[in-house]
Amino acid sequence: MFVDYSLIPDDAKVWIYPSSRKFYPNEVGEVEQKVKTFVENWKSNDEAFKASFQFLYNRFIILYADDITTPLKNTDIDTSVSFILNLQQEYNVELLDKMNVCFKQGEFVQYKELKDFKKLLKNKAVTAKTIIFDNLITTKHDFDNFWEVAIEDSWYSRFL
Repeated sequence: MFVDYSLIPDDAKVWIYPSSRKFYPNEVGEVEQKVKTFVENWKSNDEAFKASFQFLYNRFIILYADDITTPLKNTDIDTSVSFILNLQQEYNVELLDKMNVCFKQGEFVQYKELKDFKKLLKNKAVTAKTIIFDNLITTKHDFDNFWEVAIEDSWYSRFL
């Protein structure tokens, strides 16, 4: 059942899908509606199941699932990945590559391959204080507290 993000418990599972490009203004409403429809129908036969989503910076699709009261099965996760794969194909974006780096440059979110990001660090185009998105986190608590952090406070600090 779809619920507001605020009703999802802190220990809920989180999947973050960073897009290789910002969604265009004419795509945003459409993508949000498709994600909402997916979440509303995800495990719709289980009334105890709670899920939500956020669509942030016109670039990140975040899915939340309370899997404590209703454990997720591999088929449930496969269903969500299949949905994301369909979005990738439909909008010609990359959503599943977790090894690319997303970070803020001013008001803009940048998306770079790790090797290019390392070059930016070496050339001081980004610094230890640059805000980075840690798309590898797995719980709502970590998302709320550690998703947007300075490079120096993230696992990316090893590249400084």
